[in-house]
Amino acid sequence: MVNLTRIYTRTGDSGTTRLADNQAVPKTDERVEAYGTADEANCAIGWALTLVSPDDDPRLTDTLWAIQNDLFDVGADLASPAGTTDALRVEPAWVTRLERWCDEFLADQPALRSFILPGGTPLAAALGTARTVVRRAERAAWRAAELDDINPVAIRYLNRLSDLLFILGRRANLRAGHPERLWVPASGEAR
Repeated sequence: MVNLTRIYTRTGDSGTTRLADNQAVPKTDERVEAYGTADEANCAIGWALTLVSPDDDPRLTDTLWAIQNDLFDVGADLASPAGTTDALRVEPAWVTRLERWCDEFLADQPALRSFILPGGTPLAAALGTARTVVRRAERAAWRAAELDDINPVAIRYLNRLSDLLFILGRRANLRAGHPERLWVPASGEAR
């Protein structure tokens, strides 16, 4: 368990930070970018949670809270170089759980006929923003994996999470009766 007695430490004032194994790295390190962006995604999901209606399906809130907790774990995994003893690692079962949620929340949605324009209800828009931040975290993790040994399951988790957030955004619009705006290719071209 973490015990924080004060928030500021001054250790990062020189442009470095420490990984989970206490190794000092620049704050611009790809691994730091990956877990920092996972933290940003967690905040975006927190924002989306503020927009969940009290009369919405409680499974949505419970799912998003579980994901927020998972994202702290993903960040801890990304901050832990290979060989770190007692490192928290994302497990394949976590990806399977995301896939199960994808299937459950997708079950009552109509088939897609085109790409969907982001937006709709405030909740759907917030979930769409969270999805894009998760995608950025995934790209950052892949860049880090090119340079260092990163747990590939943590990266798969991020990939599947973005799928789930897309599904949840569609669900938010559908439950609110907000029609999906479909992408119309080349609709803005001068004719």
